Amino acid sequence: ALDAGPAHRDAAEAAVAAARAHFLDAARRLSTSRRDAAPRFAAAVERELADLAMAGTRFELRLATEDDRSRWHTGGIDHGEFFLAPNVGEAPKPLARIASGGELSRVMLAFKTLSAGDQPGRTLVFDEVDAGIGGRTATVVGEKLRRLGQATQVLCITHLPPIAAQAATHFAIAK
Repeated sequence: ALDAGPAHRDAAEAAVAAARAHFLDAARRLSTSRRDAAPRFAAAVERELADLAMAGTRFELRLATEDDRSRWHTGGIDHGEFFLAPNVGEAPKPLARIASGGELSRVMLAFKTLSAGDQPGRTLVFDEVDAGIGGRTATVVGEKLRRLGQATQVLCITHLPPIAAQAATHFAIAK
């Protein structure tokens, strides 16, 4: 076994190199697919946000491809970040840094509406999804939450009757 050590090491290094090449090939194909899908995803999110009283909001998914092997991960070689411009004429900025609680809830509602069929059995919690909206928009938000509730459990904290009216079950909580 000691005499065969270098041969085992060479075989292991060859296997690692082959696995790395296979990973990189698959990751590059995935990266191409992501870049192709990103504009369609952004447009779909913007349509959902328009229904949620965020008309005119620009949404972007920016992808950075990592050449540094230490930054590769099980999801590939890309790192993505969401950018949002909630006001017309404003440049998109990182969603995580600029969005209010209500905006984050509505962006999450847009995401979950677009992917509702992908995650059955999950529980989604929405708080402040009604911030800064009223009337017609609240009705649309309530309808979207109800549709999500057909595929997954939805817990929503709201003060607006048009949203609450769409729920199957209500809990009143008082301080």
